[in-house]
Amino acid sequence: MRFLFSLKAPIKPLPHYLSTRLLSSSRFNNSPTSMAIPPPPSAKSVAAVDSEVGLAKRSWIKFRRESVLALYTPFVLCLASGNLRVETFRHYIAQDVYFLRAFAQAYELAEECADDDDAKISISELRKAVLEELKMHNSIVQEWGSDLVKESSVNSATVKYTDFLLATASGKVEGVKGPGKLATPFEKTKVAAYTLGAMTPCMRLYAYLGKEFEALLDLHEGRHPYRKWIENYSSEGFQASAVQTEDLLDKLSVSLTGEELDIIEKLYHQAMKLEIDFFSAQPVVQPTVVPLTKEHNPAEDRLMLFSDFDLTCTVVDSSAILAEIAIVTAPKSDQSQPENQLARMSSADLRNTWGLLSRQYTEEYEQCIESIMPPEKVDKFKYEDLRKAIEQLSDFEKRANDRVIESGVLKGLNHEDIKRAGERLILQDGCTTFFQKVVKNVNLNANVHVLSYCWCGDLIRSAFSSGDLLELNIHSNEFTFIESISTGEIDKKVESPIDKVQAFKNILNNCSNDRRNLTVYIGDSIGDLLCLLEADIGIVIGSSSSLRRVASQFGVSFVPLFPGLVKKQKECGEGESSSWKGLSGILYTVSSWAEIHAFILGC
Repeated sequence: MRFLFSLKAPIKPLPHYLSTRLLSSSRFNNSPTSMAIPPPPSAKSVAAVDSEVGLAKRSWIKFRRESVLALYTPFVLCLASGNLRVETFRHYIAQDVYFLRAFAQAYELAEECADDDDAKISISELRKAVLEELKMHNSIVQEWGSDLVKESSVNSATVKYTDFLLATASGKVEGVKGPGKLATPFEKTKVAAYTLGAMTPCMRLYAYLGKEFEALLDLHEGRHPYRKWIENYSSEGFQASAVQTEDLLDKLSVSLTGEELDIIEKLYHQAMKLEIDFFSAQPVVQPTVVPLTKEHNPAEDRLMLFSDFDLTCTVVDSSAILAEIAIVTAPKSDQSQPENQLARMSSADLRNTWGLLSRQYTEEYEQCIESIMPPEKVDKFKYEDLRKAIEQLSDFEKRANDRVIESGVLKGLNHEDIKRAGERLILQDGCTTFFQKVVKNVNLNANVHVLSYCWCGDLIRSAFSSGDLLELNIHSNEFTFIESISTGEIDKKVESPIDKVQAFKNILNNCSNDRRNLTVYIGDSIGDLLCLLEADIGIVIGSSSSLRRVASQFGVSFVPLFPGLVKKQKECGEGESSSWKGLSGILYTVSSWAEIHAFILGC
């Protein structure tokens, strides 16, 4: 069990024993085994971004999820891999020509509304850059010797996007006066700001995609058929135009009210969603590795999704929550306890005992990790060698659990307190939405299993119940209760990495043989390592130092998910199998649930 709590700060009694603020506190997050990368921020967390960061940057950060969804669309992935079929790229260029013409027109309308000479000059420069972009498209058209625009009809996604841009640039924004009623220069300037709010996402997204693609070019040894496109959007000139657009948006929005800034934020978000729709509307007819469920046939395949819980799904480890409940609800030293209740330690004694257990765990954990490491990095991954080393870690985890039980710190917790704590537990951004999409899709026919070291399965069930996720199969340890009060004993089911991988195998062995299993495991720590490797696709979320250190020493490779998918898509285009297979020694890394969602489910 991972100890993820620090008891240096005083804990005050709280209404209902626990507050959301306390549950989401990062002061517990000092694990020796896992350090999660913060996921794309939710709307609530963006307010914490440095106030000196401009509106454009804040909006890009806030809607980072949409940029990930765009990156993982089949069209974008195939384009990055270089095996996008030419006819699809031709169609895209034709649609983009329609779009860029409207984009240039929107800049022209924004320039008319701007009342500042410098702003007018900047907008004029940006419009000229769009016209140069159109010239690039025309040069591509000329290389093919045909007029793509005349040969292609504009699709509905392109029309929807261009209508949105031109309506915004014309002042047709909800809550804003019509174009003929803009009486003052300030009102016209607001329309210019709104227009930039609708246009900036496109510039920033393409600048982002250009750099992402550029980083992968060396995989193709100079033969990438769409190199010219990549070089344009990754160029210093285009990157500078994207920054210039953002700076202009910041400048035009300085004097706006909070309500008016909210309008820009909504326009920015809408534009990001329209970008995703634009990419998704491109006719990709070739086999693709995204989304994973695209090639999934429920009649023949069974999608088996497995996930860890602590710091994979959560922001705070469950041991911290249970420690908090124990200390906050414990009697004070001078309080007498009812004779008909289980005897409990005082809050002060509990605090000291938790602290000792935590320090002992941390020290012995580090010693255990050092003892299982091979003296030199192995050349080739061998699963059995790694498993033998993990067995030693498993023995350590079980001894640590025994010490917790013997200490009595888990005695006397009220079942209702645990359930309330679970309901208020903060999950990683995007985690709940992902599982909701999976379980609510009856056509997907997916099985979802959560494998966890957590001492109390009721805490996990309560955490997911707040998102109406009662269908998840929870495999963890359980508290024992007498009349809703914990006895301090644990019904041990999943205590260690070996227990986890055995549970993983048992679940698969209990499946009927009428379909082929496609297994995905999502985890964050060394406790998940064997399951990650056994699964057809192992996805590591976060950046656990011990996981990477141990796994790498045993020959395991860590590959960022998107570059890994680009490589697999390229191989798929060259006739190689696109199937996934476990025990390859390759794990894929992500920084957020948005990437997992985009890869498995798509937009």
